[in-house]
Amino acid sequence: MVQSEKKFLKALAGEVQEIPPIWLMRQAGRYLPEYRATRAEAGSFLDLCYSPDHAVEVTLQPLRRYDFDAAILFSDILVIPQALGQGLSFVQGEGPQLPPIRSGAGLAALSTDNLHQTLAPVYETVSRLSEQIPPTTALIGFAGAPWTVATYMVEGRGSKDFAHTRRWAYGDPQGFQELIDLVTGATILYLKRQIAAGAEVIQLFETWAGVLDETGFKRWCIDPMVKITAALKRDYPDLPVIGFPRAAGVRALDYVKATGVQGLGLDSGVPLAWARDYLQSEVCVQGNLDPMLLVSGGRSMRTEIQRILNHLNGGPFIFNLGHGITPETPPEHVAELVKIIRRL
Repeated sequence: MVQSEKKFLKALAGEVQEIPPIWLMRQAGRYLPEYRATRAEAGSFLDLCYSPDHAVEVTLQPLRRYDFDAAILFSDILVIPQALGQGLSFVQGEGPQLPPIRSGAGLAALSTDNLHQTLAPVYETVSRLSEQIPPTTALIGFAGAPWTVATYMVEGRGSKDFAHTRRWAYGDPQGFQELIDLVTGATILYLKRQIAAGAEVIQLFETWAGVLDETGFKRWCIDPMVKITAALKRDYPDLPVIGFPRAAGVRALDYVKATGVQGLGLDSGVPLAWARDYLQSEVCVQGNLDPMLLVSGGRSMRTEIQRILNHLNGGPFIFNLGHGITPETPPEHVAELVKIIRRL
């Protein structure tokens, strides 16, 4: 099956389809009992990410259940800081932990010298997946966008206000630019290897776009993304790129026009009529069911699914969530979601 016959790639090429393609962020995850079993077998979360046998298995698990139109590489956005030389661990119940980098001295210890050696298992996972996924399924490679990755590198963990990162970015923009440039360059190298291994689409997750002001959003979210998309397109001019600037609001339109992405992920807060009227003429939109509606299921979920379809199915569109599936999601609700979409 050639690429142009895959529904997911058709949507990103601008084609309007009666039944939209569907995949879900974090479709491989703790809500599936088979994922929990594989995770236990692999050991730690990082062991799972760096074991091609286990990473391939958990990527394929939701495809077996739901026959999604796209598979996404199973990994984590923080493998980039680790490959640059920053320590990384995942603590049960607390999430990622990194020794914070808040100055040029901390930056000096990082480099791309061992990037590909560290990330070789990820490239192997992509290569195996490209051979094992169904012929109608597209393979998505991904990375965290530089601003979002940098927030973890500076804060040392997740944060509510990102005070250390914003203070550095606003107080010493040239120094912070060095960090952004390092992550941007490493991300380009990483993604090109994923594409060479078989990724057909790339998605960049800008999870914390919404914490920046207008000027910061332009410099730290849009500008690095422009560099990444331009670098990828030089070598792979036909490769579709999806950006997901979460909570960007109306600035999403500037993001689309500046970066030239083929797909735009919509978080659950984006008004559907605005997305239809202002974004969908520029780009294929992807989203945006609230993950909590997938948890609750029932009439509320069905009503919102239909509302999203009514607004967005007249243009290039990929059905997804506004953020990732949460661990408490009943698998049968995912099955119902897919059934509703396909019943069109």
